[in-house]
Amino acid sequence: MPILPVGDCTIVMQKESRKVREFRRREQEILDTSLRLFLEQGEDSVTVEMIADEVGIGKGTIYKHFKSKAEIYLRLMLDYERDLASLLHSESIERDREALSRDYFAFRMSDPERYRLFDRLEEKLVKSNQLPELVEELHSIRASNFNHLTGVIQERIDDGKLENVPAYFHYCAAWALVHGAMAMYHSPFWQEVIEDKEGYMQFLMDIGVRMGNKSKRKKELESAEAQQPGE
Repeated sequence: MPILPVGDCTIVMQKESRKVREFRRREQEILDTSLRLFLEQGEDSVTVEMIADEVGIGKGTIYKHFKSKAEIYLRLMLDYERDLASLLHSESIERDREALSRDYFAFRMSDPERYRLFDRLEEKLVKSNQLPELVEELHSIRASNFNHLTGVIQERIDDGKLENVPAYFHYCAAWALVHGAMAMYHSPFWQEVIEDKEGYMQFLMDIGVRMGNKSKRKKELESAEAQQPGE
């Protein structure tokens, strides 16, 4: 293999770098466009051809980045869980552990349409056993997030800030609140009942932040005991 002069090596590296950057930029554009189309038209109605047309590239170019539409699904879901992981390990959380609940609920509930889409996609992918290695990676990231969250929760339990129950009780209760909130948000019946959806979601987030708070629970118990007639 011929040895290139230093100047030529630099030019080659710069060209490769630009090529890599362009590849990544186009890949992100494909993902962003796919997500928008899935949300607007439903994932079953969107074809690879439609995604390519929206991006302004050929169908074959899509397949240079992703093997199938299912892989696009999983890449979107993986990025979503990685974004949560970045949030959980952020400096703001490390400095203020009490911000954990607020930021977690804000992340999960800030985009109900995307949350519902990913929940639906995961169920489809698991049932059809598509790309099990990527599904396993998704679950691995989620397990890591779970372990980190329960670790922080345990610290707050040890500090007397949260009720002394298994740490995963708090995490699962938070998940149940989010999942139930998303189901109500998209329910045809509740769509009509809940006129102020933004205000309702904020109300639920406020409840989530206070949920399991030991001092609040103690005050509630003391208030209940004070209202009981004396023996």
